[in-house]
Amino acid sequence: MQSALDPAGGDAQRIYWLTVIMTVGGILIFLLVTGLLLYAIFAAPERRAWLGDRRTIIVGGLAFPIVVLSMLLPYGLTVMRDTDVPTPGALPIEMVGEQYWWRVRYPADQERAEFSTANELVVPVGRPISVSVTSADVIHSFWIPNFGGKIDMIPGRINRLNFTAERPGIYRGVCAEFCGDQHARMAFDLIALEPAEFEAWRVDQAKPALEPDLPSLVRGRELFRMGGCGSCHVVRGTEADGQFGPDLTHVGSRRTIGAGQFPNNIGTLAGWIANVQHIKPGARMPSYGSLTGEDLRALAGYLESLK
Repeated sequence: MQSALDPAGGDAQRIYWLTVIMTVGGILIFLLVTGLLLYAIFAAPERRAWLGDRRTIIVGGLAFPIVVLSMLLPYGLTVMRDTDVPTPGALPIEMVGEQYWWRVRYPADQERAEFSTANELVVPVGRPISVSVTSADVIHSFWIPNFGGKIDMIPGRINRLNFTAERPGIYRGVCAEFCGDQHARMAFDLIALEPAEFEAWRVDQAKPALEPDLPSLVRGRELFRMGGCGSCHVVRGTEADGQFGPDLTHVGSRRTIGAGQFPNNIGTLAGWIANVQHIKPGARMPSYGSLTGEDLRALAGYLESLK
């Protein structure tokens, strides 16, 4: 779900009500001014004489806007003050925008090891989150409409966005700054889990990749090795240690592939591997259309098994 009109956090709720109040107020003022304009045009001269009265001008043209703006200004400033406030004990998460996908890193703490994932931001419900964002190439913009405002991702600079998810669910985030040909196909999921469920997910994600237990999966792993995939991708627990592309250690557990473009299953994985430059031209991964159908199924099956 992607909608700024369905707030799922405190900051988004405050921005939502600011939007509602400003919109309703603007509509009412527009209707009032339009009504007075029509009255001035069509009413008989003797009935609209009061429109030019000095008192009408002072009240309608001076006092009214001063009073209205004097109430809206402090309200808007209060919303700004209470939005995106750092909170002690917030869960730190790092995100890097790349053409055209999202690198997500969960730093180590006293109990848990560091690990990385891609195109999914998983957070616990009820705990403050502090997302540090930057870019590896061009300017991107990090925006999750259900959780408040957007923030720029600038190469060489770290910005931070603070929010708290107040209910479980899956919410869509997007790049809101034109970053190249495939800008419109650069999305990600924010998945808000109950705290216990999040901790279990985090423990699983920090583990190395599972060993294949079927001949077809073993064949897929060999194809992964022979194809040089490990020069760009990491699969923890194997010799694949590339840093250029997404971490694939648990790629099979993700909801989508291609930065939110397709559901994650063997069929879409095989199609992506064979035709990535047709599906998403400009992505920094070559198409492997020379693979046979059997090899594609084996390779896609191995990746789908990494959960």
